[in-house]
Amino acid sequence: MDNNYTVLARKYRSQDFQSLIGQDVLVKTLTTAINTSRIAHAYIFTGIRGTGKTSTARILAKALNCLSADHATATPCGTCENCRAIAAGQHIDVMEIDAASHTGVDNMRDILDAAQYRPTNGRYKVYIIDEVHMLSTSAFNALLKTLEEPPAHVIFILATTEIRKVPVTILSRCQRFDLVRVPVETLKKHFMWIASQEKVELDDAACELLARAADGSVRDGLSLLDQAIAQTGGVVTESAVLDMLKRADRGVVMDLMRTMLTGTTADALTMVDNIYNNGADLAMLLTDMMEWTHWATRMHPALHAGDAVALPYTADMREQIQDLNKSVSLNTLSRIWQVMVASVPEMAAAGNQKQCFDMLIIRLMHIADMPSIPEILKQNAPAPTPRPTTPAPAAAQTVTASQPVAPTPMPTPADPIPDPIPQSVVAPSPDEEKISITSATELGAALQGAREILLYSYFSNNIEITAFADGKISYYDRKGDGDFAQKLAAWLFDKTGRTWMLEREMESHHTQTVAEQKRAELESDPLVANAMNLFGDAEIISVTK
Repeated sequence: MDNNYTVLARKYRSQDFQSLIGQDVLVKTLTTAINTSRIAHAYIFTGIRGTGKTSTARILAKALNCLSADHATATPCGTCENCRAIAAGQHIDVMEIDAASHTGVDNMRDILDAAQYRPTNGRYKVYIIDEVHMLSTSAFNALLKTLEEPPAHVIFILATTEIRKVPVTILSRCQRFDLVRVPVETLKKHFMWIASQEKVELDDAACELLARAADGSVRDGLSLLDQAIAQTGGVVTESAVLDMLKRADRGVVMDLMRTMLTGTTADALTMVDNIYNNGADLAMLLTDMMEWTHWATRMHPALHAGDAVALPYTADMREQIQDLNKSVSLNTLSRIWQVMVASVPEMAAAGNQKQCFDMLIIRLMHIADMPSIPEILKQNAPAPTPRPTTPAPAAAQTVTASQPVAPTPMPTPADPIPDPIPQSVVAPSPDEEKISITSATELGAALQGAREILLYSYFSNNIEITAFADGKISYYDRKGDGDFAQKLAAWLFDKTGRTWMLEREMESHHTQTVAEQKRAELESDPLVANAMNLFGDAEIISVTK
């Protein structure tokens, strides 16, 4: 290779605002500010690597010092002495400072002392501080006052990839610009143009792979393109890029996901073995599977959030995803996504990625077959039992001890059932087996067995049974719930097939509730008594059965 070879990322670096790709808002704002002479004294550019932060700073420095006009211009010529010196990083009035290696307060003091002197060859002294978040706290504090009120001939341009690490006091003194990730389509056009300039054959599929692998970074994409050209000798194909990136193509990913969702575990593991043996990077394969799951979820008919135009798949692949979505629920895709996200750090930490990936496939296969939570609840739900929908019959109303009322006789089939009591309330279900309840303990057990949790809890903790006879219960309610007797009478009528009379006492006879009886029985148990004696501070918190 020629020793004077310049890598593509440097050779095709943006030299003016017109060639700065993917940052339209930034370009429009800065050009308008220059044309209207509204030039700020401090700017801060932030964004991921390779989006043009330092390039924008140099272009701005050219615009401020270009000799093609007698004032700042948004279209620097690029050929004058100042423009060429700034592009080469050799201009005496444009200082590029790497904050990573000039972190101390002494370095900052030297810069600020030099800022007091007027520029030598240009209109402005421009200080470009790259990775400004690396400055120490003392250096930031030293910069504050000058950054807020610099000399008229000084412009500060700060650049960082970690904007959150920059103190708010610094941010408040600068105009902030966020450089966005460059879209895939924009990168593709840029790479195609560079390939034509370099007399390189670059097919469309390979270009798209490079653009997506760049992840919004122009510099990363050009570095990959440079590597692909060096590997292929000037004819860059999709297979060559896949081999370079160690990625499986989207068709393979599509087949693997279809097998996982509709096939067997053995078939899926066999496919993974073949992909691995062909040299694919399993971490990249996991990333591609997550991309597929993301777009399949967005395309799911239950969500209506898919943008088919933005999908990185062919029309045939989109149809395949739509067909799979007809038989795959949104919950299944969501669970698969969660497992994949959790597996990313596992893959990074695993000593053997292949073993980790095999276990991931097995987990995904089983999760795909799992029913959703609503389906599980529906399967395990008890069969519904007929419940009264109106107040219980008159025979089951709460009465006082001083004036008990005998129950109303059951109507015969010949007698019409008066409104508004529906027949379903009065007549118990003939298909349901009736039970016999002869004591308060049996009543509590029946309520608990029927999963009448609220009624059982209130009965066992607040009701003192004073008399329990066949079809008649006398009780004292410690909390005085007026609806208790009505609810219990309706439930008894439904379960026993007969009418019960509930008689409420006005005064307590100080009898135990069902829960208190259970606690007393437990405390009298020899094993429990020994445990209580062994641990002096022990106490029984609750009794569940």
